[in-house]
Amino acid sequence: MTGKKGAMPLTELRELLDQEREALLKCDLEKLSALLVPKEALIDALNVGPQPDGEAIKQLDRKVQRNQLPMDGALEGIRAVSARLAKLREVKGALETYGADGRKRDLPSPVESSVERRA
Repeated sequence: MTGKKGAMPLTELRELLDQEREALLKCDLEKLSALLVPKEALIDALNVGPQPDGEAIKQLDRKVQRNQLPMDGALEGIRAVSARLAKLREVKGALETYGADGRKRDLPSPVESSVERRA
């Protein structure tokens, strides 16, 4: 510790942002989720205590911005997967086709059957 009040939450937040980046690059969503509560607590501790100097804030801002791009990419990927799964569920329910007259027809899918596997 540097002897300054508020330096410990600042140091911990820097380290946590580095861990967050690692988790983002590894696509470790569980780790990202686990880091959220401590991250919020450290930010609250910084807001309550004495304010860090301008350079320390700039360093934190650079780390946050560095993490934002992969975070946005991860969220975009999750949304894409969610949309694709919704489309697959939609397709599973019926078959759409076109008749000789060019009109779209929905053909109900047959009753789902289940296959039991035995060893």
